[in-house]
Amino acid sequence: MNCKQFNTIPLEEVLLSLGHLPTKQSEKEAWYLNPFANESQASFKINKSLNYWYLFSEGIGGTNTDFMKKYLNASVNEVLVWAEGQNFSSFLNQNIPEQKFENPSKNYDIIDVNEIQHPALLEYLRERKVGNQTQFLHEIHYRMKDKNYFGIGFKNDSGGYEIRNKYSKICLGKKDVSTIKSGSESLRIFEGFFDFLSFKNVEIFLEKRPSDYIILNSVSMISNIKNSLKDYENIELYFDNDEAGNRAVEMIKSENKNAEDCRVLYSDFKDLNDWLIHKNPSNERQVKLRKR
Repeated sequence: MNCKQFNTIPLEEVLLSLGHLPTKQSEKEAWYLNPFANESQASFKINKSLNYWYLFSEGIGGTNTDFMKKYLNASVNEVLVWAEGQNFSSFLNQNIPEQKFENPSKNYDIIDVNEIQHPALLEYLRERKVGNQTQFLHEIHYRMKDKNYFGIGFKNDSGGYEIRNKYSKICLGKKDVSTIKSGSESLRIFEGFFDFLSFKNVEIFLEKRPSDYIILNSVSMISNIKNSLKDYENIELYFDNDEAGNRAVEMIKSENKNAEDCRVLYSDFKDLNDWLIHKNPSNERQVKLRKR
């Protein structure tokens, strides 16, 4: 990886890998607390279209490379060595045609939206142990730069689709959360839709009643749901077991005393879907033991 390649990675993804989440954001910009020092007011701004940052409290800014040089107190070469070891999805996407566009909102046409029928997509869902949850999903065929693609589509609240298959992880349209309501006074929050589908597969074995659900589709969207949480009596959190997940849990629990971190269920695994794949939660006794 060279500086030009590193600087094309969305700085939001870089910050997320370090455990920093935005306090507020829009399509054009995102605001963070100072990543270099303790501050109570967000003074670190990202211009998303330029992928540049500016820290108002210190009057400095620049590229991803500039940021990591200051963050790590390191040389350019040391920054690039660090970046090589991070496996940034948007950098890996450059090597796979289906993954080439992280958010190609103006570079695609949706050709068809249907029930999932393609054998490759059905097999992928079976591999992820959620093959029986297709009622929440669509098969999306789309065209991008004169090539046709297809994938599993999960719709968000702005009409966009999270697209997944073995090779692709993109969003068609505006990035947003997905809300599923049933009129419940309880809410469950998931980082990604595969975690949500995994939970629906074990809901009955966990002796949980259906609730309202919010799927962030990216932990960086957490600032978008703050006003949606105040009306719920109980909030259950099912985030990834990583630094970004820890920060997300802390952020929600600090403002919602009725929020519960439920990651103990899959504490030895990356996330809820990873637990589902490698364990057998249909064994009700095992699940109940993990609940205690």
